[in-house]
Amino acid sequence: MSSKKDREKRREERLAQETKVESKDQRKRILQIGAGAAFIAVVVVAVLIVASGGGSEDGGDIELEEVASVDKLMSGIPQGGMTIGDPKAKVTLIEFGDLQCPACAAYADQILPPVIEGAVKSGEAKLEFRNFTIIGPESTTAGTAAIAAGEQNRAWQFLDIFYHNQGGENAGYVTDEFLEEVAKAAGVADLAKWNKDRKSKTVEGQLAKGVEEAQSYGFSSTPSFAVEGPGAQGGIELLSSSETGSPDALEEAIQGAG
Repeated sequence: MSSKKDREKRREERLAQETKVESKDQRKRILQIGAGAAFIAVVVVAVLIVASGGGSEDGGDIELEEVASVDKLMSGIPQGGMTIGDPKAKVTLIEFGDLQCPACAAYADQILPPVIEGAVKSGEAKLEFRNFTIIGPESTTAGTAAIAAGEQNRAWQFLDIFYHNQGGENAGYVTDEFLEEVAKAAGVADLAKWNKDRKSKTVEGQLAKGVEEAQSYGFSSTPSFAVEGPGAQGGIELLSSSETGSPDALEEAIQGAG
């Protein structure tokens, strides 16, 4: 593992870069930080998805979209908790995301599927989701529901189906009814347990831990990524926006950490 001094240095460099841009709107900050053209294109696509009906501004789309495509993508890949992929994979790609984040939804739609079909399915890497709830209270409600789905090894189905049916930020669509429909579509078998788990102190603590970890790395936007592996400097590397703006870039980071 890297020394505390090295970790603090990387964190200070990231903070110095990100605090050059001051904005009250987190989504604007993402656009400004994302210097890579590919990353900006992804965010533009996310805006178009929300505007054209990827989710509903006034309550979510209970007739959920893309359920079959998500099932196909995840088919045959082992899951445990918030992680998808071979648990013995020597590289872990970690996403810090917010389920209300349009850019995260665009990554789920365009950037991460090739990585899942490639490095994850091959056993080269596993992919882990950690909540970084920065948009509002509905982010916390959605995040705990996803963690509870992970208790039944259906987290990634839940995450992707939610993203494909995402509504506007803090628009009120993250209701118990909407979340339960997402859980059903994700294949959560025991809905009574899921409902109990998502309101438990254990699950709330897991969500809070993800937020604290993201902050300790100096992240201030979503999605943010880190990669762990024997080839990563100090065992874990924080990835810049230019290193996550395409499937190829993420796969190169995985290979470098392997």
